[in-house]
Amino acid sequence: MNTTAQTYRLGMVGLGVMGRNLLLNMADHGFAVAGYDKDRGRVTALLQEAGTPAGQRAAIGGAAAPEQFIAMLRPPRAVMILVPAGPVVDAVIGDLLPHLSPGDLLIDGGNSFFKDTDLRAKMLADRGIAFLGVGVSGGEAGARRGPSIMPGGPRDAYDRIHPVFEAIAARVGDEPCVAYLGPGSAGHYVKMVHNAIEYGLMQLIAETYDLMKRGLGLSDDDLHAIYDAWNQTEPAGYLLEITAEIFLKIDDRTGKRLVDVILDAAKQKGTGMWASQNAMDLHIPVPTIDAAVEMRDLSGLEEERRAASRILRGPEPAPPVDREMVLPQIRNALYAGMIVTYAQGLALLRVASRTYGYDLDLEAVARIWRGGCIIRAALLERIRDAYRARPDLPNLLVDPGLAGDVTARAPHLRAVVCRGAAAGIPVPGLAAALAYLDGYRSAWLPTNLIQAQRDYFGAHTYERVDAKGVFHTEWSHD
Repeated sequence: MNTTAQTYRLGMVGLGVMGRNLLLNMADHGFAVAGYDKDRGRVTALLQEAGTPAGQRAAIGGAAAPEQFIAMLRPPRAVMILVPAGPVVDAVIGDLLPHLSPGDLLIDGGNSFFKDTDLRAKMLADRGIAFLGVGVSGGEAGARRGPSIMPGGPRDAYDRIHPVFEAIAARVGDEPCVAYLGPGSAGHYVKMVHNAIEYGLMQLIAETYDLMKRGLGLSDDDLHAIYDAWNQTEPAGYLLEITAEIFLKIDDRTGKRLVDVILDAAKQKGTGMWASQNAMDLHIPVPTIDAAVEMRDLSGLEEERRAASRILRGPEPAPPVDREMVLPQIRNALYAGMIVTYAQGLALLRVASRTYGYDLDLEAVARIWRGGCIIRAALLERIRDAYRARPDLPNLLVDPGLAGDVTARAPHLRAVVCRGAAAGIPVPGLAAALAYLDGYRSAWLPTNLIQAQRDYFGAHTYERVDAKGVFHTEWSHD
């Protein structure tokens, strides 16, 4: 193994798919990098790949022991960690700490919970070691060819590493999809919300699939053609692009379309759930994201669902409909739902920024999400423009342009939600988007009754529309 002392500018811990590809991306951009993994096979595979010709690729080293790995790095050292979130991150930090020195920099590039990032940063700062929490989005291909990168932590620590990040990030025009986001756990918080929006968008697309497959009886070829066509219109984005491709993939084992032999039970790694939970802590409604998390949980009850399907009867099959009329409605409902989902996520970022002291620039967030990441979409240009015009925008739904788009498509969103309910096809994401829209645009809500109930049974008091102060009434005559 290559263990040349103090040769390498940056070290990468974790040589799985993401870590290896990000390391190779760095080397291709001229940065000498070393990789470390306890799995010697991964280290060997990296060094074999490093030995293949690749233009101007810089030196790549590797080690399977932490002391050898750290000795390969130029001081002050910079080490990026790309391992699964949770205790594994703490274990890696524990393995590295005895070999680090004050002034070194650790970078967590995984999907760590933002509060864990704050705790780790404090622990390391007490030892003189800087810590950055960095969200990286784009999957395997993005890591290799250019991801969206969301860094947070001490500004001076980011300044040390930003030439590397700017070189390897995806680009839209001349702009790299990376920006310093703020102190502390700002980067991991933004990545958490990115993933939560991703959950919401995926749920909306899945609901349109269900409406067209079960509701309209469309084939996989039909669905490919429709999603491919929609990806040339307003909802265009990476998720629609891959959705169109998915319907063409043939399963090698059965010769069927692969999507039709995949079990209908969606897994999750926690980021969407964390965002929903934290949104409740901050009293910010994100119902489309909540619905997406809940439907993944419901999908996991496959045995119960199979049994229930034999007991619980739904609506009778609907008569045939004019597909040419319904398909544009579904597309417009999807686009309106997408805008509402982004609006919920960015509203959460706005309040979190104030609560946690991140001082986020939401225009910059939208800018770095335009390329490389999973939620990249044409809509993000509109979102960026909205925050550029009004940095203090409380919600995307009050931007004149986006509000006009949603208002114009709301009748179709309403019609599609009704169609799903009438057919017994669950559309909780679309329904939640519609309910959020209707609630947000309502100058009056029936929650005065809820407050009266609370005062009745618990003396929780209430406020009045015609006088200042807090009031309580003895409601019962008993």
